[in-house]
Amino acid sequence: MTTTPTSPAERLRDLCGGRVHLPGDPGYDVARTPWNLAVDQRPAAVAVPHSAAEVADVVRAAAAAGLRVAPQSSGHGAGPFMQRDLGDAVLVRLHELTGVTVDPAARTARVLGGTLWQDVVAAAAPHGLTALHGSSPDVAVAGYTLGGGLSFYGRRHGLAANSLRAVEVVTAEGSLVRATADDHPDLFWALRGGGGSFGVVVALELDLLPYADVFAGMLLWDRERAPEVVPAWAAWTREVPESVTTSLRVMSFPPLPDLPPFLSGRQLVVVDGAVLEDDDRAAELLAPLRALGPEMDTFARIPAAGLTGVHMDPPAPAPAVADHAVLAELPEEAVAAYLGAVGPGSTTSLLFAELRHLGGALGRPAEGGGVTSHLEGAYALFCVAIAPTPEAAAQGVADAAAACAAMAAWTTGTHVLNFSDVPVDLATVHSDRYERLRAVRAAVDPAGVFLAQHPVD
Repeated sequence: MTTTPTSPAERLRDLCGGRVHLPGDPGYDVARTPWNLAVDQRPAAVAVPHSAAEVADVVRAAAAAGLRVAPQSSGHGAGPFMQRDLGDAVLVRLHELTGVTVDPAARTARVLGGTLWQDVVAAAAPHGLTALHGSSPDVAVAGYTLGGGLSFYGRRHGLAANSLRAVEVVTAEGSLVRATADDHPDLFWALRGGGGSFGVVVALELDLLPYADVFAGMLLWDRERAPEVVPAWAAWTREVPESVTTSLRVMSFPPLPDLPPFLSGRQLVVVDGAVLEDDDRAAELLAPLRALGPEMDTFARIPAAGLTGVHMDPPAPAPAVADHAVLAELPEEAVAAYLGAVGPGSTTSLLFAELRHLGGALGRPAEGGGVTSHLEGAYALFCVAIAPTPEAAAQGVADAAAACAAMAAWTTGTHVLNFSDVPVDLATVHSDRYERLRAVRAAVDPAGVFLAQHPVD
């Protein structure tokens, strides 16, 4: 007797060794949940492949069933899917497709599609190497790098997307394609900053950096010192060389027993990052900030692998909402607006309002780069609120938007895909390159199989 599937997604149930979960299945809720717990994804099915071949099987079966395919690795940046209907889509979760192979002679790594940065850093460290990783150890390499990738090595070495040598991607017809500067160059160009409309990325090959150790750490003050610290940091960033990449955050922590005492219940100003200089030169460059008398100063020579812990990003999945903007400059008036929004006396619900210093190699177009090879702006503003309840989420969205609105006079209008909690209009961000992006999409996915967080329509 032949059983007729009750829904198109039933046709996928036996794929991936049975690791396809449909609504009502015992494993569905766990499989559909991203790292950002505030995002309630409800796809037609969730597939958890362990190989590129299994990814290809899922893509072919989904297309044949009239379903779309939404790729996702860790789900840190799942926010845009809050505004997308996934009812006709198969969510392809790559978090179990992991692995790293390091070639120390070539200073490269091949990374499978769901691999986290902490695993790449750990694999590279015994060879005296590291990568253009982000500030959090458990962010997946693929989404971060293909979205641009802002690193504490960035002002010296540029966006992480520029470190890519090859991208292995399953296309809409279920073919595995290796895109490089020489093979499928248009696809290689589009993948680096063009959103997820071109396929499921199952592996990346990237250049590594020759750093066994780095001078890095943080400086911490009470938030009451913000009117002194923030303008001093802003002035300092206008003078430091490209070897220095830092961020400044005004942070507010709830009184939780699992937080260390220097954070629990505190409102703080924190400057952190890396200085790619010898110890004496690094100390010379940091002297103006140290002269402000921070209550904590951890800047020192550390193993390069330790840089992923400097930013104190949450170590486990959490519910969060966010907003962001890119600033062309940070004059005194902008500093005053920032302090008015999140400084002493403000009642914002934000966990943090962060200013990341851009410029240097981050601001220069990279030779042979992809659609996003640099960022036009001097600072990135990133505002995040913890959202354990719908009411907290609504307040966090409003407060993050208000902080960004306070800085509107200095914004560039562009976006950092890694920071965007809503779908980005790529036609605006890539205005002079968007038609080329559309042509690539039409060539590799003419039927529109792939559902991206930041789509090319």
